[in-house]
Amino acid sequence: MGRHPLSLLIVVLSIMLLPYGYTWKEYRIRRSIDLSAANPLISDTKLPTDLVPSGYSLFLHPVLEKSTFSGRVNITMMCAKATNQINLHAHHDLTVDELDLEVVKLDGNSKVSIRRVDRVPKKPLLVIYFHESLTVGTAYEVRLKFNGNIWENVEGIFEGKYKQQSTNGGSDTAGAESEGVGETEEHSFIGTYFRPHHARRVFPCFDEPSYKVPFNVSIVRPRTHHVLFNTMLERTEDLTANGDAKHVIDVFKQTPPISTFTLGFLVSDLQEVPSLSDEKDDERMKPAIRIWSRRDFQKNVADVQQRVKLALKKLQDYWGVQLPLEKLDVVALPGFSYVKPADNWGLIVFKESELMRGYYNLAQELVYQWLGSWITPHWWSDAHVNKAIAGFLSADTAIKIDGGDEFEGKYPMTILYSIYYEFSKRYPHSRITAMKQETTCSKTELVLRMLNYTLGEDTFRRGMQRFIQHREYKTFYGDDVWEALTKQAHLDQRLCESVTVNDVVNSWITKDRIPMVKVVRSYENRSATVTQRLYLRERPHDVPEQDKMLWWIPLVVVRQDRLNFGNISAIKWMKQVREVTLDELPGSDEFIIVNPEEIGPFPVNYDERNWNLLASFLQKEESRTMIPVYTRAKLLHDAWNLAYAGDLSFGTAFNMTLFMKYERNHLVWNPVFTLIDHIGRHIDMSAVHKKFEMYVRTLLTPLYEELVTNQQENEEMWKANLRSLAKNFLCRAGYKPCIEEAQRAFKKWMDSPDPDAGNPNMTMKKPSSVANQFICPVFKWGTREEWEFGLQRVINFPETRVKSERTYLLKTLAGCPSQPFKIDRLLNIMVLEDNGNFTDNDISLIFKMLSGGSSGYSTLFNFLKNNWDAIKLR
Repeated sequence: MGRHPLSLLIVVLSIMLLPYGYTWKEYRIRRSIDLSAANPLISDTKLPTDLVPSGYSLFLHPVLEKSTFSGRVNITMMCAKATNQINLHAHHDLTVDELDLEVVKLDGNSKVSIRRVDRVPKKPLLVIYFHESLTVGTAYEVRLKFNGNIWENVEGIFEGKYKQQSTNGGSDTAGAESEGVGETEEHSFIGTYFRPHHARRVFPCFDEPSYKVPFNVSIVRPRTHHVLFNTMLERTEDLTANGDAKHVIDVFKQTPPISTFTLGFLVSDLQEVPSLSDEKDDERMKPAIRIWSRRDFQKNVADVQQRVKLALKKLQDYWGVQLPLEKLDVVALPGFSYVKPADNWGLIVFKESELMRGYYNLAQELVYQWLGSWITPHWWSDAHVNKAIAGFLSADTAIKIDGGDEFEGKYPMTILYSIYYEFSKRYPHSRITAMKQETTCSKTELVLRMLNYTLGEDTFRRGMQRFIQHREYKTFYGDDVWEALTKQAHLDQRLCESVTVNDVVNSWITKDRIPMVKVVRSYENRSATVTQRLYLRERPHDVPEQDKMLWWIPLVVVRQDRLNFGNISAIKWMKQVREVTLDELPGSDEFIIVNPEEIGPFPVNYDERNWNLLASFLQKEESRTMIPVYTRAKLLHDAWNLAYAGDLSFGTAFNMTLFMKYERNHLVWNPVFTLIDHIGRHIDMSAVHKKFEMYVRTLLTPLYEELVTNQQENEEMWKANLRSLAKNFLCRAGYKPCIEEAQRAFKKWMDSPDPDAGNPNMTMKKPSSVANQFICPVFKWGTREEWEFGLQRVINFPETRVKSERTYLLKTLAGCPSQPFKIDRLLNIMVLEDNGNFTDNDISLIFKMLSGGSSGYSTLFNFLKNNWDAIKLR
């Protein structure tokens, strides 16, 4: 099968044009980050402010059988400036009856003469033009009818179905999908997801967060279903007089002033989960908390009400004020496909799996009730502040309730290390705007954590309480948060009068970068020179204007002669200056630690002597545990990343890992695996690489063997994960027991009568990853015969088998071997020989795998160099 030479050259050039230091894996990760839907709206054109809405009267009639809806809306508004038009948001999918449309002047109830009605091309706008200008200071009401389709995608009104075992037969096992167990019934539901700007898909409106007004809502439903809405049901009206005996109208209490994106409802036959608490306690509880799910799932969410109550109590204590909610409905919705819950005012809809976890997800959605629904960002440009506060407070709440068991102690390290990695690139975010917003939000969350430490938790909390005071049902700007914290910090004398929190925060969130702090001690003078500069892992370090980048950096110092990690006050701030001096430091035989516990999101480098003092201290069993886990992890992570960036010798960095032979905490080990992977990929197949693999085996063998010896059936998840990681890296480093185990398993496949039918190890009652983990060690450390066997399985792969198994085999054939002759053989067959079993996509996949490691990269480069003329002819 021939291949066009252009397609092959494009693949080659795309690899050659990747920035130095990027792997294909990293490139895909950058592109695959979940993007917030609000980001594109930041630059969106706002509606004119000539008319300001004051209330909605909304009637909706969704029809489940036809997947359609119709309705009418009356919008009252006040004319603030003279204008001859009304601009409303209305999506192109929404049909508005432009003939049956009227605008009424409420003073006198007289109709306003309409000149024409336009739908703006390529914009979700409905514009009503008048013959004469509207009168300033006068109230008007626009009355519209509309209809539209209900889609399966979660935007606007969406529909869904789920199956449930009928009540007439069989088991009531919690969590069962119920298929194949007795008879099943199909159930339908209709829900809404209006965040951030999908209300316009359902009815014409002022679909911007700053317009917060009351809603009076009525919804038609089948008698077999019920409606959950933002507020409580006021009454139900019959439709029998209209000839419809199957439906009724639910009329709900008026909402408080809310934005369109927090409006929401759910039409379903889900059932309320019985409460585990005393009925009298539930009656006194405000808001009343109700949990809803399908009948077969109720046992799985039986404790959710108690968890919501506990999280709500913690947040009420934090904010110092209760939510003015009469009720709060929390729904476990089967088949709900959206990544994030639908967090409406008084109604939160989760996918079922999200409600079976700890407190973080619950707390985050509860924070949005305060900060999002009750108090709302004025525009989407401040959404990242809103999200950052929610992320920080929900993590803080989860940690205070149960120690953050669901994080396995990894908060905030997971966020922090990804921020370090992204902002240290020459081109952060690959210039993807939405990804930039996500990382800016994460960095803002870390800055909030830094302020919580440096201002003091009490001052920070009182500042947040000050922020929400007098903003009920109103909007805010990002700067309002920082100003409230500044006032409280000045009042509590935690910040000098000449400094504002705005100054500190803006130095962090307005740059797509983070700083690195270097501490060079003068041991004779007991002082140190502290400098800051841009942190870069990738070279060359030629980022424009890097010399002008300066941050407000709190210098928190722990010293060996006073090991007090509870004192987190900054002894000095670097106030956007390049260099400061620290005095009165300990003697020449004692270390210092700057930025312990990752108080601020920045790495710290030291002079070699201080690094060696730290390494020696950590190697002593009696003293190692005197340094907390986060700080041990930070020292290790900083040392290796600084070495990777060329700012520290690898000898010093490796010395910092010597204590790991005694270390058993998974949080300290996590950065080790990442950094072994990074360094291992960039050492070619030389004597140095063999020494590195020996080092890895020496480092990991005691850990792995201890974890295997002490393995228990009901052990913590982190132990199983740590054991799996240790085994994986030992196999890659040539750990003999692992290689032998893999070869024994692989031989079963080689000896099977029909090897093309698949790997017999896959038939074991274990996940596929357990069987697959045998393949890479065999291809890397095994014989040529074993590797050739794998190659033939790809060539002879049957059409009837799952294609992903072939893809996995092909990736391991290229990505695992440590011998160049295996890679050369594969490249010759795929690129130079006319072998019809491999496609251009296969070649692209192999090039990606080879470019991710030093051995494969070198072999690929030599292959291209030696065969370039032939490749051009292809």
